[in-house]
Amino acid sequence: MNHDWWQVAARPLDEAARTLAAIRQQQLTKPRGSLGRLEQLTIHLAALQGCERPAVERLWIAIFAGDHGVAEEGVSPYPQAVTGQMLRNFAAGGAAISVLARQLGAELELLDLGTAEPLEPPPAGVRRLQLGRGTANFLRGPAMSAQQGRDALEAGRDSVRRARAAGAQLYIGGEMGIANTSSASALACALLERPATALVGPGTGLDAVGVARKIAVVERALVLHGAHAGEPLEILLRLGGFEIAALTGAYLACAQEGLPALVDGFICSVAALLAVRLNPACRDWLLFAHCGAEPGHRRVLEALAAEPLLELGLRLGEGSGAALAVPLLQLACRLHGEMATFAEAAVADAGR
Repeated sequence: MNHDWWQVAARPLDEAARTLAAIRQQQLTKPRGSLGRLEQLTIHLAALQGCERPAVERLWIAIFAGDHGVAEEGVSPYPQAVTGQMLRNFAAGGAAISVLARQLGAELELLDLGTAEPLEPPPAGVRRLQLGRGTANFLRGPAMSAQQGRDALEAGRDSVRRARAAGAQLYIGGEMGIANTSSASALACALLERPATALVGPGTGLDAVGVARKIAVVERALVLHGAHAGEPLEILLRLGGFEIAALTGAYLACAQEGLPALVDGFICSVAALLAVRLNPACRDWLLFAHCGAEPGHRRVLEALAAEPLLELGLRLGEGSGAALAVPLLQLACRLHGEMATFAEAAVADAGR
């Protein structure tokens, strides 16, 4: 087995399919370019899927859950027990992403990578990997061991392989983990070489005092681990979370397996940035759903040269923003595939 599997080349895009899709867009009964970015989205999806008329009807949503040792620093208003409780809520169908997955007819996969309070008995439908009782507090040392990090990366990869085997046309990763915006913020600061004050936000609802405490925690972490900021894998091990590593592995695997990924919010976008730093070729396979309310999100999207589909002030996570953007992608594909051409509709084209 290749222990650095994430360095394997991404699947090349199908440029012939891209050309055919672009030609079709010019022939549809509308002024050229009148559907704006939707036209470019479908042309890019055609190159990703290798067909003139792409589709995103078969969806796979994977939610990766894990706790963070840095929660003991008071960076979240919620106790760590909430991570496991929300996993049960996902499995019972009561969470936002559960509702959205039902509405979209998506496969919803739930993975417990390591909750602080192990779920006993485990809910039906939850895959338990238990890489640890959450990560270690990164103010005292690395958050993960090298083995835990590799196992988390592989958990994401294996989820994508299951999605591919099931015939999924689009992959969405989501996350759940108390204190994971602190981890994502620290990672973003290290990767972008920006101060904590520029990227740290309220997460799940901290007040001004709580945000100041969180900034101080991230600043301390950057001092402790900053010497490794230029090493994406090492900084992931030192500041990351099990779920962030799994998302990173999933995005890398999507590119290798040839499965387009729709990236959710701030935490998922940080994982996407890590994936691109580990293997730049995976960037072509990433679509970005939205720009959320967390202040660091826009900075991360800018670093990825990403144009999000929506901007709704979201900060829920769970993959919910990506799920909300799916109908837009589906309609873009339907317009591309089902509109008549000028010739089919016997409509005069411009300049003819």
